[in-house]
Amino acid sequence: MNIEQQELEAELLVGAAQAVRAAQAGAALNLVLAFVKIGSGIVGHTYALVADGVESLADVVSSLIVWGGVALGARPPDEDHPFGHGKAESLAASAVSILLLIAAVGIALQAVREIRTPHEFPATWTLGVLLGVVVVKSVLARRVKSVGLRSGSAAVEADAAHHLSDAITSAAAFIGISAALLGRHFGGGPRWAAADDWAALVASVVIAWNGVAMFLAGLHDLMDRTPGEPVLAPLRAAALRVDGVRAIEKLAARRVGVGYRVTVHVQADSTTTLADAHALGGHVKYAMCRAVPRIQSVLVHMEPYDGTTAAP
Repeated sequence: MNIEQQELEAELLVGAAQAVRAAQAGAALNLVLAFVKIGSGIVGHTYALVADGVESLADVVSSLIVWGGVALGARPPDEDHPFGHGKAESLAASAVSILLLIAAVGIALQAVREIRTPHEFPATWTLGVLLGVVVVKSVLARRVKSVGLRSGSAAVEADAAHHLSDAITSAAAFIGISAALLGRHFGGGPRWAAADDWAALVASVVIAWNGVAMFLAGLHDLMDRTPGEPVLAPLRAAALRVDGVRAIEKLAARRVGVGYRVTVHVQADSTTTLADAHALGGHVKYAMCRAVPRIQSVLVHMEPYDGTTAAP
C-alpha cells in the first residue's frame, strides 16, 4: 500500500471516529430528554409531551444502532468480507427509519385515543420544557448533520434527521399546548384540552414522512444506486486529465458505508506496453482518489483506444 492510499484510509478512519462520537453523544442526550419529557408530560397532563418523550426513547435506540453500524462499517476487509463491512452503515440507516415509522404509528394511535377521551388542560410550565427541547434538539441535529456530511456516513445523516424530527415533534406539541391554553383562557370549553393531542397526531405524520424518506435512501444504497454526476463528473474529469488517457469508456460508482467504490474503463494508445498501462492505471486511481473524498477503491480496466470514443 502506498503512502497516498494510507493517507486516504486514515481520513476515512477519522471520519468514522467522528461519526461514532456523534452517535454516542446523541444517545446520551436523548436518554436524558426522554425522561424529562415523559415525566413532565405525565405531571403536566399533556400527551403531546409524553409522545415526544417516547419518540426520544426511539432516538436512543436509533443512536445505538447508528453507533454499531458505523463501528462495524469502519472495520477493514477480511477473508470473509473482502469488500469490507460498509453496508452495515446502510443497514443501520434503514433500521433507524423503520423505528421512526413504528414510533409514528404508535404516537398516532395513542393521540386518537386521547382526542376521544376527555382530560385535563395541560400545565402552562410545560411550554418552557418544550421550548428548551426544541432549541437543544435543533442544535444537535445541525451538528450531527455536519458530522454526517464530513464523514460521508448515511447512518449519521439519518440520525441527524431523527433529531430534527424530534425538534419538529416538540415544536408541534408547543403549538398544540399553546392552543389549548389559549382556548381555556378565552372560555373555549373542555374540547380545547385535546389541542395538544391533535398536535401529536400531526407530528406523527411528519415523523412517518421522514421515516419513509430515510428508508428509501438506505434502500438505494443497499441496491448500489449510482451517486450521480455530483460524484461521477469530478471522477471523470480527474481521469481525463491524466497524461496518456485518451478516453473514458465506462465509469460507475456505488456507495459503501462512508465511501465509494469505483470501476472505470480507461482507453489508452494501443501501442502502450503492459507495464506502462499498469502504471497509467495507478495514476488514474490516484487522481480519482484526490478528486473526490472518501474513495475506498478504484478498479481500473485498461483498453486500447480505437478512435470511436471522443478524445478529451
